[in-house]
Amino acid sequence: MSQRLTIPREHVDWRTKGLWWTGEPITLEEFAARRDPLFTGPFTWPLMVLRASALDRNIAALADFTARRGLLFAPHGKTSMAPALLQRQLDAGAWGITAATANQVLAYRRFGIARVLLANELLDARVLRVLAAELDRDHAFEFLFYADSAEGVAVAAQAAADARGGRPLRVLVERGTPGGRTGCRTREELLSVARAVAGAPGLELAGVAGYEGPIKDAEGVRAFVRDLVGDAAAIAAEHGMERPVLSVGGSAWFDVVAEEVGASPDVVPILRSGAYVAHDDGLYRRTTPYRRLPEGPDALAGALELWAQVTSTPEPGLAIAGMGRREANSDQGFPLPRVLRRADGSTAPATGMEVTGLNDHHAYLTVPPELDVRPGDLVSFGISHPCTAFDRWQVLPVVDDRDTVVDAVATYF
Repeated sequence: MSQRLTIPREHVDWRTKGLWWTGEPITLEEFAARRDPLFTGPFTWPLMVLRASALDRNIAALADFTARRGLLFAPHGKTSMAPALLQRQLDAGAWGITAATANQVLAYRRFGIARVLLANELLDARVLRVLAAELDRDHAFEFLFYADSAEGVAVAAQAAADARGGRPLRVLVERGTPGGRTGCRTREELLSVARAVAGAPGLELAGVAGYEGPIKDAEGVRAFVRDLVGDAAAIAAEHGMERPVLSVGGSAWFDVVAEEVGASPDVVPILRSGAYVAHDDGLYRRTTPYRRLPEGPDALAGALELWAQVTSTPEPGLAIAGMGRREANSDQGFPLPRVLRRADGSTAPATGMEVTGLNDHHAYLTVPPELDVRPGDLVSFGISHPCTAFDRWQVLPVVDDRDTVVDAVATYF
């Protein structure tokens, strides 16, 4: 039985982007209970929605993947920052939830998440003091965070001393890659930081962690994970640890991670992949490990759909849609047209249509003549990189395969 989160009671009203709501505010639960049709309900364009069937498929796929390979799973919550989706992930068997920032940890605690892995350095003594006190207040709370320097260890040790608590702050020593992000670059550096953690009152050396995302090929990822396994073995031998935590795993190489550390008797392996929950039609469709796994690339599906209306067809081959940078992310590629829905309700694949530019609230689309796109038509766009899509929307309706709203989720960025 998974833990039950405290999901804040949110409302829809005139401020809710994508809704044309002129009445009194109602709760998200009341809104979902109306079962509004997507195309005739109280919506205005552009509007981002979640497709329920794709969402369910994605959550089930990674739950099955990690369970069968002996991995604990702490999916990265930064993708959605939506407690309703985090609840679904926990219900499917997730061990905990990963955070990237102190503010995300605070949000998770307000939601009631019991196990939090902060996949980052934390050198804010004030935050660490509060978390140390929280560990003593709530003995069900488990918290792990990174250190890769003597400075980080010193700040954490001072915070633990200031809090004067009984439960230690648990630290994962991070390994990085040359030219990459944070993390010790050599085993010697990592062991030096581990010794500092082990020797500091109020801290507990919990294990090692890393992020393989910057590495471009499978053999490089494999070598990096094997280095982490060696790091874990080295600190276990030096400090008498039975099974140190080993945490690794973005969204492009979790198959290689599982091959190297899944069901290992020597470590507690924690996978942190997060983008899978919504997947996409761009970056992760191209790079998903399911392209290499027996289940095939369709094991995951793009669950985010951005619907926008064609507002102008000012010249042949050009259409302007009413969405832009305020509604659509483009850091890993422009939105991808999927379906054209005409004013009479008929649909056609948006084959050959392409977004070539975005303004604040306008998208430039090249259109092949055979599509005969007209003002008033709707276009469904997929996105590339879900981790920068959710934060543009405070409320996302969830629709079933009959295009009926069945739920609504709020985000907390």
